[in-house]
Amino acid sequence: MANVLRHLPELEGMELGYIQGLMKGMDEDQASLFAQVYRARRKDAQMILILTLLGFFGFAGLHRFILGQVGLGILYILTLGLCFIGTIVDLVNYKSLAYEYNIKVAHETINMLNASYPGENDNPSTTTV
Repeated sequence: MANVLRHLPELEGMELGYIQGLMKGMDEDQASLFAQVYRARRKDAQMILILTLLGFFGFAGLHRFILGQVGLGILYILTLGLCFIGTIVDLVNYKSLAYEYNIKVAHETINMLNASYPGENDNPSTTTV
């Protein structure tokens, strides 16, 4: 069983527990490969917070583009962050926005690794969300 803190020491809270569950059946090599790919693709909650704050200075919706929600990003730009109300709501929920995105990325990473190395990374927790 791989130690998630050894591979991804920057994780904390709910994300740490979730990723630990995903890495439960991996050996050290698989966990190392997963950690490298996941770290490159995940988004830090602090970055989402900063991009959300930029919404008050005329750059509303940047955080939605970074999270892969292009439609909402365009809507935020055209409506000034839904008249700043959407930006304020996202400012309160920035950690959950980052967490949901990172969980989606973790599952995509595991599925990508399973497709690349079939049979070696058979992990029962690879179901998609």
